Amino acid sequence: MYSFCVLLLFGSLLRITGGAEWCYESQFSCSNPCKGPKKWADVAPSCGGERQSPINIVTKRAVSENNLTPLTFQDYQHTFNGIIINNGHTVKVNLSGNARVAGGGLEGAYKAMEIHFHWGSGGGPGSEHTLDGDQFPMEMHIVHIKDKYSSVSDAVKDPFGVAVLGVWYQESETTNKKYETIINALAKITQQDTWSSLGPLSLEMLIPSQKPLSYFRYQGSLTTPNCTEAVTWTVFTDTIMLSKQQLSAFSDLKFGNGSTMMETFRPVQSLNKREVLYYSGSNAVSVSNILVISAVLTVLLTILV
Repeated sequence: MYSFCVLLLFGSLLRITGGAEWCYESQFSCSNPCKGPKKWADVAPSCGGERQSPINIVTKRAVSENNLTPLTFQDYQHTFNGIIINNGHTVKVNLSGNARVAGGGLEGAYKAMEIHFHWGSGGGPGSEHTLDGDQFPMEMHIVHIKDKYSSVSDAVKDPFGVAVLGVWYQESETTNKKYETIINALAKITQQDTWSSLGPLSLEMLIPSQKPLSYFRYQGSLTTPNCTEAVTWTVFTDTIMLSKQQLSAFSDLKFGNGSTMMETFRPVQSLNKREVLYYSGSNAVSVSNILVISAVLTVLLTILV
């Protein structure tokens, strides 16, 4: 596709691509010659670094770390009324910073600044991080920064300034009522730079309810340009269930150029010499067991039907 468009629009591309903004692979077309993930390093050199995110998490290679502790959440249960925005790349909710996460080997408390999502097409594969090569339908990121910083742009100057919680989603036969305020708002923000009121909502409603939460941990980067390598990643093993209709609702949104906002994920990056740690809370079910249970249930349902 890239080479065809270059041949077709060679003259215009010489004028355009030097300042073209970054985009996802699904956005690229002859009429929209933006820089997809393979060319993000042209937009921001740090996107070509050695500690990039997302990654494929291989369960058998994850190292169980006894020094890791349960995460603690402060003010996650408090409800708020917010604003959800279509920024042309995803939907995001800016947070006040009152809610905090600590423990789990983090360098102190980190305050929550933003929520955003990554998804596929019509509820199909769309998560950024993958598990043993499998891609979930969607992934949420709750972006936190160290207490002493006032913004993400300040925090990324610190190699450990940002802590992101990653939550995977799976398809369910039933509607998740906790997510209805977000799902209902999507129809009002289909176009770029549109927004809608949101709430009442709490961060506790959006994350897995199991306590203590088991998780994977590694050092990585932001998953969009500038891809700064300043993120301590915590990816929960427990997933959130949404119906097919709820997952598909995200694909009704539009990118800035009017095309369907789908497959809003960066492909997985090389792990290189990094290590992925694993913390399993007491009574926590391992991810491998979760996948086995899910597969067994699918077979049983097929037989019963």
